[in-house]
Formats: sequence, structure tokens, C-alpha cells
Amino acid sequence: MLRTVSCSASLSCASPFFRFFRQFPRSSTAALRGPARNLRRISSPSAGRRVLLRRGLRVSSAAAGRGVNGQFSRLSVCAVATQPAPSYPNVSQDEAEKLGFEKVSEEFISECKSKATLFKHKKTGCEVMSVSNEDENKVFGLVLRTPPKDSTGIPHILEHSVLCGSRKYPVKEPFVELLKGSLHTFLNAFTYPDRTCYPVASTNTKDFYNLVDVYLDAVFFPKCVEDVHTFQQEGWHYELNDPSEDISYKGVVFNEMKGVYSQPDNILGRIAQQATIVDMKPIFLENGVWTLLENIAISPDNTYGVDSGGDPKDIPKLTFEEFQEFHRKYYHPSNARIWFYGDDDPVQRLRVLSEYLDMFEASSSRDTSKIETQKLFSEPIRIVEKYPAGRDGDLKKKNMVCVNWLLSEKPLDLQTQLALGFLDHLMLGTPASPLRKILLESGLGEALVSSGMSDELLQPQFSVGMKGVSQDNVQKVEELIMSTLKKLAEEGFDSDAVEASMNTIEFSLRENNTGSFPRGLSLMLQSIAKWIYDMDPFEPLKYTEPLRALKARIAEEGSKAVFSPLIEQFILNNSHRVTIEMQPDPEKASQEEAEEKSILEKVKAGMTEEDLAELARATEELRLKQETPDSPEALRCVPSLNLSDIPKEPTYVPTEIGDINGVKVLRHDLFTNDIVYAEVVFDMGSLKHDLLPLVPLFCQSLMEMGTKDLSFVQLNQLIGRKTGGISVYPLTSSVRGKAEPCSKFVVRGKSMAGRAEDLFNLMNCLLQEVQFTDQQRFKQFVSQSIARMENRLRGSGHGIAAARMDAMLNVAGWMSEQMGGLSYLEFLHTLAKKVDEDWEGISSSLEEIRRSLLARNGCIVNMTADGKSLTNIEKSVDKFLNLLPETPSGGLVTWDGRLPLRNEAIVIPTQVNYVGKAGNIYSTGYELDGSAYVISKHISNTWLWDRVRVSGGAYGGFCDFDSHSGVFSFLSYRDPNLLKTLDIYDGTGDFLRGLDVDQETLTKAIIGTIGDVDSYQLPDAKGYSSLMRHLLGVTDEERQRKREEILTTSLKDFKEFAEAIDVVREKGVAVAVASAEDIDSANQARSNFFEVKKAL
Repeated sequence: MLRTVSCSASLSCASPFFRFFRQFPRSSTAALRGPARNLRRISSPSAGRRVLLRRGLRVSSAAAGRGVNGQFSRLSVCAVATQPAPSYPNVSQDEAEKLGFEKVSEEFISECKSKATLFKHKKTGCEVMSVSNEDENKVFGLVLRTPPKDSTGIPHILEHSVLCGSRKYPVKEPFVELLKGSLHTFLNAFTYPDRTCYPVASTNTKDFYNLVDVYLDAVFFPKCVEDVHTFQQEGWHYELNDPSEDISYKGVVFNEMKGVYSQPDNILGRIAQQATIVDMKPIFLENGVWTLLENIAISPDNTYGVDSGGDPKDIPKLTFEEFQEFHRKYYHPSNARIWFYGDDDPVQRLRVLSEYLDMFEASSSRDTSKIETQKLFSEPIRIVEKYPAGRDGDLKKKNMVCVNWLLSEKPLDLQTQLALGFLDHLMLGTPASPLRKILLESGLGEALVSSGMSDELLQPQFSVGMKGVSQDNVQKVEELIMSTLKKLAEEGFDSDAVEASMNTIEFSLRENNTGSFPRGLSLMLQSIAKWIYDMDPFEPLKYTEPLRALKARIAEEGSKAVFSPLIEQFILNNSHRVTIEMQPDPEKASQEEAEEKSILEKVKAGMTEEDLAELARATEELRLKQETPDSPEALRCVPSLNLSDIPKEPTYVPTEIGDINGVKVLRHDLFTNDIVYAEVVFDMGSLKHDLLPLVPLFCQSLMEMGTKDLSFVQLNQLIGRKTGGISVYPLTSSVRGKAEPCSKFVVRGKSMAGRAEDLFNLMNCLLQEVQFTDQQRFKQFVSQSIARMENRLRGSGHGIAAARMDAMLNVAGWMSEQMGGLSYLEFLHTLAKKVDEDWEGISSSLEEIRRSLLARNGCIVNMTADGKSLTNIEKSVDKFLNLLPETPSGGLVTWDGRLPLRNEAIVIPTQVNYVGKAGNIYSTGYELDGSAYVISKHISNTWLWDRVRVSGGAYGGFCDFDSHSGVFSFLSYRDPNLLKTLDIYDGTGDFLRGLDVDQETLTKAIIGTIGDVDSYQLPDAKGYSSLMRHLLGVTDEERQRKREEILTTSLKDFKEFAEAIDVVREKGVAVAVASAEDIDSANQARSNFFEVKKAL
């Protein structure tokens, strides 16, 4: 298992259209089967905000840079060149007509080297965007406008439910069968505030069309509209196991949203959306403060005034009849937009669609689903709300404040939207950005919250806020935001900042790097943000001309003439301003639980004995249905691949191992569009134990403190002007067969090939010239890190639990937990006091870390680019290496730390739990076999899915096997249960022993596992994965052997693995992140089962 804590410089965006998701679409159907723990990266400690860019890439920005004395050539910003249109398969008008479509328009989109054709289904009016290119990672998406009228969560529950069986695929969950046996590169569904998306992707054409057919049938012909049990399972139901017991609420979405409403940042985001875009008829209370929920209840004229995901208080009000009617009303081709992308046959796309669309007549759903605009307020408003908080710490310093603007009543033209995106980046995009910098340096709060531009919905919004604010400073934060914006409008932006922002955008456009997210899907989300509102779907894809025009305006008129009027028009002179203050309330969580309990007690009191008996019978009937598997015969209806469709060999990355100046160098000759990707890896073997928790802050200090000659702002801007970004982070992993862990410090960067010298000069500047002298900035880093870790505890408790268990079971896990787990949070609280008391000692420790890490001895350089570029940059690498010390200071350190083995409960204010249990199966003598990957995936997709999620009501349940350490972990996410979930984990061995699977089921499990192993990668990821394998001693021969073992997995392997996995039940450790009430109940049921630690 690789663990990294990263601090990055620059913004690896893929488009100039910046989008901050205050309310993220809920990727709910995948239900957190398991995070990608083979490369687990904890988000940047310096990230004050999270940005999701137009092409769907979510990144945390940390630092970037500016001019060093003559060492770097000045950047001449160039527009992205327009490419000549290649020839792609064409759909003639006659072919389209025969299939029931008319061709509306067709364009070559040079920005994505694609031919895009808009079709309209003549019978229903359904619009289809067909994008043809050479990308093998094919994408399909079906998007429906689904505006809710209340907060019962009906679009969200329906999004879950339609994938639970359909007309052609009448099994419990075809979606899960696809998870088991597909080569998908993406398989999920999203609920937005006003629309629902059903996207899939695959590089295998046969597999792709299997996925498309299942999704089309699920959306238009789902079983759930006739099956109340699916509604109860995914939405909500009363649960009563015995008439003598208490009634409870259960439902996957119900518990998911309980988790969402336990996180203060999420609560703030939802209030911001609801208050800013809803037509409110206010009741003024004292001091002109409004109560949000009353206002929404009075006049929910706009769909954004309610929560499409569902408020846990409102979800139980939803009836099955309303659920059915919502599907009938909106899930119709007339209300659909359909997207195809990739190298498949465009005629086949229409052929597949016509089979479904021709079954329908036109409906009025396209008109009834239209989203109404919100008129701008005539005066600002202020809202005060409470959020659930723990009792520990100084609650007076835990307020949040956020100022929000609705920018326009009408959709913006592309150039204005682009300019606002640049403005957003200039103000907030990097630690050197003035609005962000001034707020953080003010000391008025710990970190930014809900900050940035959002243009996902019909009308764009801009928000900026802070958390960790004392009650006395709430008004000061608001005043500082307004005064800073006014100053920026009056004075404009530094020319180097504008140049850095421009270079960052243009680099990303050339790179078009969406990570593991399919490029076609991020383009779809970009297009649909206009298309869904009946605007031009082509326009968002064509950025070249607006970008060129914007650059020309800046060159001719100056940046102040471009950006200052935008600040004045859309922000300063905009009366549609909503200020939200969130106050911590240690009683809120328990009050909400008490209110829910009181409601359920009244429900039970109103029932007769016969009613209670019937409810208990219905509860058992639902549970039996949930836990009864589909028959092998029934499962055969779900399409899948055959083993003959699977490549017998893994994908090999070209790797040449050599050396420069005595340092090992890995070269990967791949086409990268003239971009160089580089990693420099240093060994952490000489780092003292007590310095380990300081490493993440050391990384942030490198990126954000500056040198003797450059302020951190100048250095930040310089990186933005010269490169595509630099990041630094520690990486730790167990190494199979070795006692010592792999512990490295990684510097990662990218640039155009012609700027590789700048890239390595900047890496050297960061590593060797940055001075650790700015006490106040370091103090900010500590506050930001505390805020980030507390947010992670609330929102990603399963990650905290996993890290805690790993720290008990292996040394690499202990190292990682010291730098990113609960131990790290405890260290930060201590450090916060120490900064004022012993800054000189801390500064000295940061220097000692640098001396312990930086050395040519043990260093490895990894480079990914085309062969010519790799040769050309060798001189730059040699120069960089020559400047490094030969050896680190101090001798080698033995890493042997672990946390004590014990069951542990971490208390936080939450309505749901995160439950984990883990053990080391290598301790039983188990020797790694490729079948383990198949078995662990099968456990997640069957036993845990059915028992923890479907029957138990948790949003997610999964297992993970770290083949490097031998740790096998079970984890749940937003789970209403605790001990019940642990009992399910303990029953896994018996589940495997009693398993009887046919060859088709086994084949699906094998194919799904190969899909994970062969996950789609862009060139930079291929080079980086090769580096990781090199560091961990994983050879191509071993990869081939494991693949053969995967492909030949048998039922016997499952039975044998049961003996190994029993170690988790018998000797494993359990860690839960949960509420105090649930932990107390567990310790009463099983005397002192958990040792309790309070975290928030």
C-alpha cells in the first residue's frame, strides 16, 4: 500500500473554465466499494479550497511562482494551435433518417480533435451528441433534467433505484453484476441539484455496448417503479425486528444523507445554494437576520431552494406513489440528452438508441422540467444557522462565515465566463493569490471554506468564506473580504500573476490530463452544463477563440481594464449578496437524534399490536429478499465478456534504466504531446523518528515560504509561469518479504519539453534555497492542517479508521498515520502551542529534515516523455543532481514503530459511523496468489454489498487487501450500525466456505479483477506506475505470474482463502469512527469492547 501526503504547486487544470462545486453531484451508485488504496494520497495540507475544473479534474492547489535572476527564460504566452480536421466515420443524412434521427448540426472541435454531430430523434425530440475521435476510452452518458420540489431526495433515491433491475435485466442489481464482470473505466451515476446523469466508459467495444444497453434499459424501464421493496431499500423504510423493540429508519440514501448533514462544510454549502438561488420571501427576525428553513418553506419557487439529495428530516415524508410519478414525469426520452464519445462506429450508436427511443411517443416532460431563473435580490441578506459540533476545544473559535453572490440573472457569454474563470484563479487559485493570501494571513480564521466560482447550475455563483473563526471576528472577516475585493478592483493584479495564470491554463489545455477520469466524460459534463438548459452544446467545448480574444484584450488594454470591471459589476455592485454565519452547537446532534427518536416513538404508539406484528414481518420479508442471491439462471441475462476477450499479458510500459552522475534514472519513452513528466525520489532512511510528523508541514513550507531573493508569492508565480506544476510529498509502503518499509520523499513536476531546464532549476530552488524563517506563515499552515484533518475525520472517517488499523499492524502504516491520521492531528494540536514558544527549534527541525532527505546517494530520477525529449533534458538533470549533497546528514534509522494492538473507537459528532476491522493474513503463513485479488473483489461485491449496504443500510461497505503488507481490511462508510457490521466482517470466512459459484460467476469475478488491474492510464500515470513498481520490487515477470493466477482462479482458491481471512476475526483489530452514543451502546453490549478516544 502506498501512502502519500502531497503539497502541490500550480493548478493541473484541464480547461480555463473553473468550477468550484459547493454542492458536488452525488456519485451515489458506486457507493464507495473501496478507495484506490494502492496510491492513497491525502489532499494537500495547504489546500484552502477544492476546485473541480471544467474537464472534471479535481485538484488541490498549493503553491506556484515568479522571476529568478536571469536564470529562467521569459515565457511568451502562445495560443493553442488549431489542428486540421482529420477524417472520422460519417453518418449520412439518409442513414440518420432510416434510424429515426435528423442531423441538426455538425462541427469539427479542434480543441479535442473530434467531429461532433448533434442529432435529434424525430419521434420524441431526444437530442444526441455524437463525438467521434481516436480515443479508445469510449464514453456514453444519459442526462435528464430532474428538478425536485421538496427535500425528500426523490431524484437521488431514483438514481439509486433504477439500477436495481429492469425489463431486460430483471435481477436484483445489474449494476453490481457490471461491477463484478466488466472492463469498465467508469461506471456510476450522479445526482445534481437539477439533473441526473448516468455515465459509463470502457476501452473494450463489446463491453462498452453491454454497459450502454444495461443503462438504457435501467433508465427507461426500471423494475423499481413497480417494486416497493427497492424504494424501501434505497430510500427509506421503518425497520422493526421485534414488536418489543424500537422502530428505526433504514435506507441507503437516508443514511448517506445523514452523513452529509454531519459535515459542517456540506451544511454550509447546501445553505449557500438554497439561500442564494431561491426566491425567498423573508420574515425578518431580530437584527435583520433570517431563518433559512422558514424562508424556503414559505416560497420554494426555485428548484435550488431544496436539496435534491434529500434532507434526513424530509426523506421519510416521501411516498412510493410520488416516487413512481417522478419517474413517469421526467424519465422520458423527450427530457433526455444523450452523449457518445470515442472511436466506436457512430452509426452503431444511433442503431442502439433507436431500438429504445422508438418505443416512446413525444411527451411534455422537456417543458415541465425547465429550470426557472432567480431574479437578483434588491438588497443583501444575512443568515445565521447552527451546525453539530463536539464539546472539546474552544467552540467560540469554531464559527464559519461565507459571503455568496449570484452573479447574473441570464446565462453569461463564453468570453465573460472565461474571464470570470481567470479572475477566480487570480483571486483564489494559489496560496499567492491576493484574496486567499490576505484572508489566511489575517489570522481571523483557520482556513478558507466554500470559496470559488461555480457555474455548474443555471446561474453562476461566487463565494468566499472562512472557518475556524471566533465569534468576535465574524464581522471582521466579511469586512475584510469586501475591502480586499474593492482594493483589487482599484489596483488590479500583478502582471506576473496574470502571466502565471495564463500559462497554467494554456499548459493544461495542451496536456488535457484528466487523470483516471475519462476525457470524454469530462467533456460531456462541460457540454451538458449549457446543453441541459437548452443552450448550445458545442459552445463550451470551443475555448480557443474566446481565449485568444481574452489574451488580446489583456495585451491591448491591460489586465486591470479586463478584470476590475468584472469585480465591480458582478460582485461589488451586486446587491444579490447572501452572508451565512454558521455557529457550532454541541447540542445539535443529540437534539436531532432525540427529535428522530420522538417521531418514531409516536409512530409506534399509533400502531396496534397487529400493525407492529405486520411491520416486523415486512422487515423480515425485505431482509430475506435483500440477502437472497439471484439464481445463476437469472444472472445469465446480464451481458458480460468471455475470458477469451481478455488479453493474456499485462500492459508493459517501456522502461530504460540507466544513470546520470551515478544516480539511477528510469526513462519511459511515450508520446506526451511535448510534455516532460519528472519525479525525483529521495530516501527517508536517515530521518529521525520524532521529525516524521513534521514532514507534511516541511513539504508545505518548501512550496510556500520563499527564498533569500524571492518571496513565496514570486516563487509561486514563477512556477506558474514556467511549468505545469510541482508537488512534493512523502510516500510510504510495506515491501513484501522485507521488514523495512519503503519510505521516500518525492518531488514531482511537469513542463513543456523546451522548459525542462526551468523545471529542474525550480525544483532545486524549492529544495535548497527556500528558507524556513516565516513564523506567522508556518502558524497558518498548522491551523489549515488542523481544519483539514478535522474535516477529514467527519467526511472520510473510513480513511482515518483504515490508517489507524494499518498503524497497529505494520511499520509503513504507522509512518503514514503519523503524517496523516489521528496521531498527526494530535501532533498538530501540540505544535500549534509550540510555534509561539519555540519557533527557533521548529525552524531548526525543518532544516534538519532537509539535510536528512536531500542527497544523490539513494536518489532515483523518473522521466516520462518522447525519446528525443528524454535525451535533450539529460543536461538539465545532470546539473540538478550536481547541486545535491552527496550524502544525507546522520546515519540510517531503523523504522520499527507501531500503535498498540487494541480495538479503538474515535468519537466525533456524527449521525453515522465508519467501521473497520483488519488483520495480517501473512501471519497465518498465507503466500500471495493472484486469486486473492479476485476473492477480495468478490467479497466486496457480494457479501459486503448485500449485508452492509443493501441489508444494513450503509452507504458503502468494502474490503481491501494490501498485498505488500498482508493487511486485509474491512471498512464501511456512513453506516447506521456498528457491532452488527463487525459481526458481518467476522462471518466472511464462513461465507467463503459455504460459497458455491458456477463458472459464469467465477468468470465475471475474474474479468472484473482484470479490469481493475488494467485500469486505463494516461502517459504520465503509466510512467509513475512504473516507478512505483520499481520502488516496491514488482517485476514484469511477477506481474505476468499474478495475471495467470488471476485468470485461473478456481472455487478451491476461495475455500482456501477462508482459512487465511479468519485471522481478521480471531486476531484482528477493530476501529470505529462514530458518535458517543453508538460507542457507549457498543461498550454496554460487549463490555468495554472499545477503548475510547475523543477526537472532536
